[in-house]
Amino acid sequence: MPVKDNSQIITIKDIARKFKCSPSTVSRALNDNPVINEETRKTIQEYAQRMGYQRNIISLSLLNKSSKTLGVILPNINHFHESSMLEGLQSVFQPLGYLLNICVTNESYSLEKQYIERLLANRVDGIFLSVSQETYDEGHYEHIENITKRNIPLVYIDRKYDGTTGTGVTVDDYEGAFMATQHLIEIGCRRIAHLRGPKGMTVSELRFNGYRDCLLKHDLEVNENLILTTNFEVESAIEPTQSLLDLAEKPDAIFGVNDHVCIGAMSVIRERNIKIPQEIALIGFDDSPIAQYLFPPLSSVQRQSRAIGLTASDLLLSQLNNKLLSSRVLPTKLIIRESSKKY
Repeated sequence: MPVKDNSQIITIKDIARKFKCSPSTVSRALNDNPVINEETRKTIQEYAQRMGYQRNIISLSLLNKSSKTLGVILPNINHFHESSMLEGLQSVFQPLGYLLNICVTNESYSLEKQYIERLLANRVDGIFLSVSQETYDEGHYEHIENITKRNIPLVYIDRKYDGTTGTGVTVDDYEGAFMATQHLIEIGCRRIAHLRGPKGMTVSELRFNGYRDCLLKHDLEVNENLILTTNFEVESAIEPTQSLLDLAEKPDAIFGVNDHVCIGAMSVIRERNIKIPQEIALIGFDDSPIAQYLFPPLSSVQRQSRAIGLTASDLLLSQLNNKLLSSRVLPTKLIIRESSKKY
């Protein structure tokens, strides 16, 4: 005796055959249209639920010209910054009935490209994009241009690819780095090292430029021996910090591209029994929640992570309403804690 395949998808046409009526009648009943009498509506709805009927979202999106879904493509979600941006997006779009499809590239161009293709195929109403490191490194942008060619609203969040069109929301990374370096100079530091982010990435370059320009403004040398490359993770700062501390003339301060890099640097400094901030001052970027609980508490540049999500939401909603707002740059704020207080 054949076994019934419970995985078989039931359609509106199947339900119509069951009740010997037209598919349009079933559709109206499932949508609670009062044109269909209440008893018939209830009977059809209960049967559809019992049989596991699910609406065809793609068909509905074609009919309504809206899928009520949005794509969010991020390099990672390991840090407070990304989760806080997502919270900002969710707080706006969830009450409006939108579903956020969150895609994590792990800094991979190929994954970023695949996600964009799949999101476009699923007819999302818009895409938020924070560009991956490999996309910057290899100079790819065709997959991003495919979004605008399809007239799908695109908003960059946190990281923007300057070679493409699209509005975006970033923070003033340059000014934040300038303020951090200025603070270190004001407390008497002169050999200020910088653990810079990956070269070529806009965020890294802006923070490096802010650091460099502040040194030049105060007639201090931009010493290449004090500038070492990391990525944005804790482990990437270990060897560069060891190299800095092995110099005949050690730095008297370190400015890290983000807080995670400073955490790695701090562990190396403690292993060498070097006092923070008396011998080396330390300052990061992001002001992640853990910064205030480190020993000593870490000074950091605060960027408005949740506000990025909220502002990006406004930009996308404006595009959905056939309006175009210009890109936004949000201000940063310097939070001074014990790791860089003057002694």
